[in-house]
Amino acid sequence: MAGAAAAVSRRAATLLLSSRCRRPTNPISPLIPTVRAMNRRFLCSSSVSASTAEPTEAAGQLGDTVKEFRKRLRIEELKGGPDEGLSWVGKGLTVRGWVRTCRVQSSVTFIEVNDGSCLSNMQCVMTSDVEGYDQIESGAVTTGASVLIDGTVVPSQGAKQKIELKVTQLVVIGRSDPTSYPIQKKRVTREFLRSIAHLRPRTNTFSAVTRVRNALAYATHKFFQENGFVWVSSPIITASDCEGAGEQFCVTTMIQNDNFTVSKIPATKDGKIDWSQDFFGKPAFLTVSGQLNGETYACALSDIYTFGPTFRAENSNTSRHLAEFWMIEPELAFADLNDDMACATAYLQYVVKYVLENCKEDMEFFNTWIEKGIINRLNDVVEKSFVQLSYSDAIDLLIKSKKKFEFPVKWGLDLQSEHERYITEQAFGGSPVIIRDYPKEIKAFYMRQNDDAKTVAAMDLLVPRVGELIGGSQREERLDYLEARLEELNLNKEIYWWYLDLRRFGSVPHAGFGLGFERLVQFATGIDNIRDVIPFPRTPGSADF
Repeated sequence: MAGAAAAVSRRAATLLLSSRCRRPTNPISPLIPTVRAMNRRFLCSSSVSASTAEPTEAAGQLGDTVKEFRKRLRIEELKGGPDEGLSWVGKGLTVRGWVRTCRVQSSVTFIEVNDGSCLSNMQCVMTSDVEGYDQIESGAVTTGASVLIDGTVVPSQGAKQKIELKVTQLVVIGRSDPTSYPIQKKRVTREFLRSIAHLRPRTNTFSAVTRVRNALAYATHKFFQENGFVWVSSPIITASDCEGAGEQFCVTTMIQNDNFTVSKIPATKDGKIDWSQDFFGKPAFLTVSGQLNGETYACALSDIYTFGPTFRAENSNTSRHLAEFWMIEPELAFADLNDDMACATAYLQYVVKYVLENCKEDMEFFNTWIEKGIINRLNDVVEKSFVQLSYSDAIDLLIKSKKKFEFPVKWGLDLQSEHERYITEQAFGGSPVIIRDYPKEIKAFYMRQNDDAKTVAAMDLLVPRVGELIGGSQREERLDYLEARLEELNLNKEIYWWYLDLRRFGSVPHAGFGLGFERLVQFATGIDNIRDVIPFPRTPGSADF
């Protein structure tokens, strides 16, 4: 067993799934064979460096050179091709992953191993004469255990997969106590899984959500980069409130630990907190949006986008709210509200199409187990034309529907989720809908005032099941209008001095929107609670993990 442990140590730096290829007869074959040199395994899943120069004498005296980084070959790549892995038959592989199930039968043992790259497991078939079978007999190969398995790919005798691995060696890397491991082959509630958020990625649902989330993030960067946008990192700590709602987390160093007493907080003569003695010398907060900072770069680089964490200290325990979440916020210079709506539409169709094309297995899983018909719903977003109508027309539509809503409908009131879903799901048959020109009293100070002096050039993009997914506007580029609006809302103009400077020095019409990334993940997966589409949810009273 000591030799096996040493083998595990030597292999720890290699890939999750590596090929143990035989030596090719053609010396220029693109499949590079596995060679054993210095007791290290090199992988045939990536190309060999063009440079094979020997290390200098000095380098040899000082230490070894760093090995070449190689892309990992995953189960998804092995089984996800058009032939579902049949081209690998006869080749040797090393699988590293976590045991999903282990079924011991009279003459053979079946071990299902998953490496997280896809929903599919690698079925490993093992007989009692194989090296490491004593680990089966001792009960070490249980659900949740991590293993290394060597074997040869063979056609599967079962109907669920085309290939399986005939095991030649098994090594248990990390044991898992079957009496206390909380994820077994049975259904558990998502509420329970939130209490073990460190382990829930090992379930089918949460591994699929994570892969789709990753694909949406990649597609987001891909869309904006392909369209000439520059990614800008907006600050997490800020001294201004973008939304003006005051629901911000305070950042301070004046409270150091749990034993700190209120009497130690510096105060002014009139009993108020003396912020001049704090780290930043003024009140500072976690940002609710990167938009204002993004505007500064749009007024220099033309088109930019931010993609980062934002925070709201809103005491809400609904399935739609988080205290920490991610926002995507593009900003377009020399643009109006029509340009903004066009960009939002193109972006949403692009990322949805990307997920449908690149996460097929996961989307089939969601279509079967989470929301029947989700693939058709997402295809509608990609294929159907988006509808736009004014806020006033939307209010008229809701009133004329004669539907009894929980929240009464009246011009001047903000639309609720039930109103937004009725518009998209019933009034327009599942098509996304953009509502524009909202009353200025229910919108933020930075939105451009329309000529009627009652509405602003704002838009919300609504989608079925979720309601509002994107909110945006044309920004107020006129200095006098912006100053008047700040005064009207009793906002301190001195705090926004730098924001006003954008209107003083080369002001341009510009527009942008914000998209809560977790709501996008909800929309794409059918998951009904926003706490289940972020790795570690932060909500009132909950900041575990």
